[in-house]
Amino acid sequence: MRGRLTLIATAYMAVLCAAAGGFLQYALYQTAADHQRDALERRAMRVVELIQHGEAPKRLASDPQIDIQVVDETGRVFLSNSDIAGKPRMSTLVPPERAVSSTEEQCDLPLYPGQCNWVVAYRFAGPTGGDWVVYTTEKAVPWYVAPRVPLALTAIFFAPVVLAAIGAWRVVTKTLKPVDRIRARLATITATDVGMRVPVPGHDDEIQSLAVTANQTLERLESAAERQRRFVSDASHDLRSPITAMRTRVEEALLYPGESDWPRTGRELLDSLDRLQAIVTDLLMLAKLDAGAPGEREPLDLSEVARAEAARQRTKRVVTTLQPNVLVTGDRLGLSRLITNLVDNAERHAESTIIITVRKDGEATLEVLDDGAGIALEDREVVFERFARLDASRSRDAGGTGLGLSIARGIAREHGGTLTIEDSDRGARFVLRLPLRGD
Repeated sequence: MRGRLTLIATAYMAVLCAAAGGFLQYALYQTAADHQRDALERRAMRVVELIQHGEAPKRLASDPQIDIQVVDETGRVFLSNSDIAGKPRMSTLVPPERAVSSTEEQCDLPLYPGQCNWVVAYRFAGPTGGDWVVYTTEKAVPWYVAPRVPLALTAIFFAPVVLAAIGAWRVVTKTLKPVDRIRARLATITATDVGMRVPVPGHDDEIQSLAVTANQTLERLESAAERQRRFVSDASHDLRSPITAMRTRVEEALLYPGESDWPRTGRELLDSLDRLQAIVTDLLMLAKLDAGAPGEREPLDLSEVARAEAARQRTKRVVTTLQPNVLVTGDRLGLSRLITNLVDNAERHAESTIIITVRKDGEATLEVLDDGAGIALEDREVVFERFARLDASRSRDAGGTGLGLSIARGIAREHGGTLTIEDSDRGARFVLRLPLRGD
């Protein structure tokens, strides 16, 4: 980037200097050409004065630059300088009617083959009474005026280009120094050490915004890494607990095989296996949600899905208020799992009653309310974390795996909706909101 920006700045300066040099070169050429034409006209007028005053010599003196001819009314060369003495008429240029003089650049004249000359034709009344013409000519100034002019202009404008290149390189280098420090710091940060932060420049500019954004990203990564470590630790603990219980029971039964109650041991092992299977199933469901694996989407009536889940045998009374035709587009199995998890959670913590409500209020809304102890305001987001640990009244030890609410929120987000806990007079009130199906 440093090289590209320097090259761009140098190229812009080179184009600007080239344009300025071209304009100055053209101005110098026009000035020199105007000066040359003025000199030729003055010389022609001087010759006219000499002839009209009878002071013209028989031959004009030699001039290394300007040649002069005087042509009478018959077209005969009356007078010329010694350099072109005896030569024919140099040009057929004649001033237009009602004009005294005419100036023109002519190339390949008979007297000057292979070159271009400025020719001035000045008409005046000759001694014999007719119109005579004085011709003055000089080799035209070339576009570069003189060989040293382009070289001088190149030397003059080369310095700004070099200074622009040096200045751009230094400015870009200084500007990118904070970026280099940020890059170096990011290179030292690993997945196991995301507690470091990149340096934030003191200037309020885009690079400071980049550093602030990078640090915010690192903070989120650190939080995610911490949640991941906590999740792995909790998952290991929850998986190890039923395995340890099964191993202990089997070892105890094998230690006293004749005295063991094997049917009872089998039932206890099945209970532990059920819990282990539930945890593994929930972990697989979370992995599927994390991977973003889409389910089969179809038009659904959210009230019908909720009615089917409410019809299952429960230990607590279930009261439903289901508005018909609350249509959404979603995965039936996923939404059933979401509602089941919410109702299972409510069943574990309700005193006696669970209330399920489905309605339309600009979106599809499902509420699951229990009459239990409720959830403190500061814990309303914590309960959605994986293997969240709260007080005894809202602990996963009451029969859940600690993953049900996290799975429910993941399913809600997969359907473009939200799952939150909102205020209620008593108990916990879980509110699911989903987009209504378009017509």
